[in-house]
Amino acid sequence: MEIVLYERELDVMEVLWEQGNATVAEVRDALEDEMAYTTVLTVLRRLEDKGFVAHDEEGRAHRYRPLVARTQARESALERLTRRLFQGSPELLLTHLVSQRKLSDAELRRLRDLVEDQLPEEER
Repeated sequence: MEIVLYERELDVMEVLWEQGNATVAEVRDALEDEMAYTTVLTVLRRLEDKGFVAHDEEGRAHRYRPLVARTQARESALERLTRRLFQGSPELLLTHLVSQRKLSDAELRRLRDLVEDQLPEEER
């Protein structure tokens, strides 16, 4: 399933991933940027329409919970980014990341180890 989250949707999802579940007021209070209650409610309803969150009734309030994991959203976004900006090539993406950022020796070693772990045993 492709998971497309826009900026405000991602902000709200981050709160739900961190807290596990929350009411509209709790999401609003946890957001770094000030957002109107009705805006948070609209975003949550849009996320629910997309199938990314669900709610349970709790008295007069609704308690929202994520239906997609943060890792699923990351994988979907990375796949979309790779497909659209790097001609579907993970190699081009990784090359860009490594060449455009100043990585520490430790980060480069971890990346090297990750790549080596993907090689067949006889090629290591």
